[in-house]
Amino acid sequence: MATVLIVDDEPNIIEVLKMSVLEDGLDVFTAGCGRDALSILRKCEIDIVISDIRMPDISGVELLREAEKIAPNAAFIMITAFSTPETAIEALQHGACDYITKPFRMDDLRGALRRALEKKRIPYASSPPADYVNLEAQQGQKLFQALHGSLVVGKSPKMMEVYRTIGAVAIGDSTVLITGESGTGKELAARAIHGASKRRDKPFVSINCGAFPETLLESELFGYMKGAFTGAAANKKGLFEASDGGSIFLDEIGEMTPAMQVKLLRVLQERRLRPLGGTSEIPVDVRVIAATNRDLQAGMRDGSFREDLYYRIAVINIHLPALRERAEDIGMLSEFFMHNYAKKSGKRITGVSSEAMRRLESYAWPGNIRQLENVIERAVALETENEIQIERLPDFVSIPKNSNGLSEEKLFALPPDESFDLDAFLRDVEQSLIEQALRQSGGNQTLAAQRLRLTKGSLRHRLNALGIRYTDT
Repeated sequence: MATVLIVDDEPNIIEVLKMSVLEDGLDVFTAGCGRDALSILRKCEIDIVISDIRMPDISGVELLREAEKIAPNAAFIMITAFSTPETAIEALQHGACDYITKPFRMDDLRGALRRALEKKRIPYASSPPADYVNLEAQQGQKLFQALHGSLVVGKSPKMMEVYRTIGAVAIGDSTVLITGESGTGKELAARAIHGASKRRDKPFVSINCGAFPETLLESELFGYMKGAFTGAAANKKGLFEASDGGSIFLDEIGEMTPAMQVKLLRVLQERRLRPLGGTSEIPVDVRVIAATNRDLQAGMRDGSFREDLYYRIAVINIHLPALRERAEDIGMLSEFFMHNYAKKSGKRITGVSSEAMRRLESYAWPGNIRQLENVIERAVALETENEIQIERLPDFVSIPKNSNGLSEEKLFALPPDESFDLDAFLRDVEQSLIEQALRQSGGNQTLAAQRLRLTKGSLRHRLNALGIRYTDT
């Protein structure tokens, strides 16, 4: 039987947690403060520690640090009502396997217990939750949540893979390339990596490489010496030197000219730079995180991007999926933005109507999360009821169109005194519905077929007949 130690300075919380853990067939110890918990850890073999973070004598993080010495095999689940990025990251970096905030559901606690016991290879009696993911994905998701709230949170399989990679690579120093369309949150991912790394107390510096001409970008990155060019009245540190010990985020690196690519490659190889107009080199210790919405491998083929630089920056590649590829997350994101902007504007808007949500989930979102946020902000500003209505959505979302741009309001209008191609019309309707089903299922053909009440074989036959090319996920 697995043993669980519950540590909290609130007796009522201890009792609630104790009853839940006992119901799941686990052996329970309790402690009202951190020092009592340390005493129990010294005397007893504890598998899981569920600890509050804010306690009167020593904090939960301090308890975790001490437990590393006296009970290194104990897995920690941290609970607090005072969630901050710093405490979340510190707890996770010191080995906590999960982090949940008050108020929490018992299902949240059971999910955390399951993951902790899985890590220790101890069987757990309760059935796994439907959205169970592995420990690396959970850690990455917690880091995202701690740093950015719900903005980048989702439970789609593709986002779980992003969390898993973040959780695995954040602690190291490897160069990371983040790819994805505009508006998918590439800088947020970069900040999460930095915030979870050993460099988190040092600077995080961001620059958009496509926003500067070549000569200005060189001086911004590497700095310059007095007199290097007209107007250089004093020495100036570049962003690489300014971020020494920390991380630098090179956004839109695919826009960098070939000449600048050569200079950047040398800095990455040598870990030394020479300011513009300088004669000596300066050592730099910086983790490089790059991002692009371009296909750099295509750039290598056409000669616009250096192959040696690509392999230098793409030691680890994290791809952020487009919002249309994880349509199951649209509802969660919409609710988050709705609550956020309703609170800012002082409005009592508590939800999104079912009709409006159907439209949101079926739209392709070419501008990704950023576009969705703008649409919800506009809807909140215009809404006078307690739910966002479909009338508050812009026409490009609220009036669906088929593959040829025909709006729904005109879909069943037979043109007067004109012939009508019924076969072409029905083909358009079929293609539109199949494309929607594929978007909403994240490209998974099995799920799309279920939504359309088709067999997967029948769906594939229709895809081929319509000339729709989709990679099954």
